[in-house]
Amino acid sequence: MYTACPSVNATTRVAKNKINNNINSDCTSEIANNTNSNKNTVDSTLPAVKTVYRTIQDPASQRLTWYKPPLTVLVIKKVRDVSVLSPFVQLVQWLIEEKRMVVFVEAAVMEDAHLDQYKSFSTIKDKLMTFRDGKDDLTDKIDFIICLGGDGTLLYASQLFQQSVPPVMAFHLGSLGFLTPFRFDNFQEQVNNVLEGHAALTLRSRLRCIVMKKNDPNNKSNDMPNTPTNLLVLNEVVVDRGPSPYLSNIDLYLDGKHITSVQGDGLIVSTPTGSTAYAVAAGASMIHPSVPAIMVTPICPHSLSFRPIVVPAGVELKIVTSDEARSSSYCCFDGRFQQELHPGDSLRVTTSIYPVPSICAQDQISDWFDSLAECLHWNVRKRQKHLDELTDLTHSSSNDTLDSLDRELIEKE
Repeated sequence: MYTACPSVNATTRVAKNKINNNINSDCTSEIANNTNSNKNTVDSTLPAVKTVYRTIQDPASQRLTWYKPPLTVLVIKKVRDVSVLSPFVQLVQWLIEEKRMVVFVEAAVMEDAHLDQYKSFSTIKDKLMTFRDGKDDLTDKIDFIICLGGDGTLLYASQLFQQSVPPVMAFHLGSLGFLTPFRFDNFQEQVNNVLEGHAALTLRSRLRCIVMKKNDPNNKSNDMPNTPTNLLVLNEVVVDRGPSPYLSNIDLYLDGKHITSVQGDGLIVSTPTGSTAYAVAAGASMIHPSVPAIMVTPICPHSLSFRPIVVPAGVELKIVTSDEARSSSYCCFDGRFQQELHPGDSLRVTTSIYPVPSICAQDQISDWFDSLAECLHWNVRKRQKHLDELTDLTHSSSNDTLDSLDRELIEKE
């Protein structure tokens, strides 16, 4: 078990005056510092003062703290990638033999024939615990998660745990790796630091998505009978026109109030973590994962004024396929579980109370900006030359420069 323990809190005191109706003049309240609160005295002539404490969490203060040493670890590896097999074998062998931990892996991993090439794996193969997605429940069985691969491994870990999620340590062994800050070179030292509690955490918010079907006996849906209708997503939920050639016609509500109607290719509702995924490709801003917010981004809207918006994390969004729509809409959750939304069907989205605790390689700020620079090449451009470097222009007049250009042209002719 673990907890995200804040080490530093910024505490702000907001003083609210209770002003008597008979007093017409403005009254000034005193805001006392924590260190001097016992020394301050309030004049009895001042109106009563009520002090309200508001705690502002410093993102860098979220640290990983174990209630007890972790005993079980889930190792998720990138599928169909032979280059990940060697790191996978090294890691699970070290966790079992050196750290004496119980290691869980997906049953499909054990079926990879390429693992037979590693002789060391045969000695630990029988010690591994296996599970099958959709059949075995891992709730309360896992203390710690290690991902080997790209961002998809972290999304898969989020999908496996639809309530509380164990801390996730993600190693960059994929193609992009925006959410995987760790390098595998010295994995023993890095894993030891995490197991000892020497690590920062990023609590990545998730979205609770509930599909509500309209009660219509004539509505024959082609959806799979076992398709989930209540899901938590880490990146985004997308509502689009699917294979239809017509515009999507979607009504958007916020806390029960109709906000707008979306006509275009679709709509992206994303977390701050998902702001650097599909949303940023559709023109949204990039938001740090610690910011409590939900992003609403249109996909190719049929209106030049329809810009992406950011709403508070506590609101509930309702997306309804309009009764006037020419065709159904389709929704998918982190790129999976696509469902058809017929006219009248709705999708409700709000922030979940179960975030994904992602372990930082450095800290929340450094990891995020390093990922922006390395993966997205954010604000990369050639450096502008200093005036001192422009010697040809600074030591000649504009007329001399033009004359020299004319002479060069004449000589070429």
